[in-house]
Amino acid sequence: MNSKFFSQIGLGWLDIGYLFLGIICALLILFVVYIIVLVKYVKLKNKYSKFMQGKNAKSLESEIVGVCQDIKLLKGTADRNKKDIRILYKNMESAIQKTGIVKYDAFNQMGGQLSFSLALLDENNNGFILNSVHSAEGCYSYTKEIIGGKCAIDLGEEEKQALALAMKSEE
Repeated sequence: MNSKFFSQIGLGWLDIGYLFLGIICALLILFVVYIIVLVKYVKLKNKYSKFMQGKNAKSLESEIVGVCQDIKLLKGTADRNKKDIRILYKNMESAIQKTGIVKYDAFNQMGGQLSFSLALLDENNNGFILNSVHSAEGCYSYTKEIIGGKCAIDLGEEEKQALALAMKSEE
């Protein structure tokens, strides 16, 4: 169908049916975009009204001040916790953290490996070796002090092994 108007403006070749179809498609696209924008607007409006419900500038100010006070309180608590952790770590340095034990037969006639050397060390390899020698007559225990992983007194073979095991136990 030809239109005089379209012919006068140089669009005489354009069929009015195609024009209406194009306009209807454009309107449908605009309608979908409008619905999407409307849904986003309603969600934003609901969030805003929920935020502002029963509040004025003064109540918002007091709420913000309360949040700031809570943050200061949390910072203070975190600082105290850090200090406590440092104290605990310092106390743990001198606690026994490494152990090594070697069981052995002190005398050939005795079996069952009833004798032992037990090394107990702190973080800095300070501590002692407890040596217990079991014989037919009784059980004898003695200690040797360890400072920095070394002993001022000569160590027996089992004591050296227990000390080496304790020093390796940190790895």
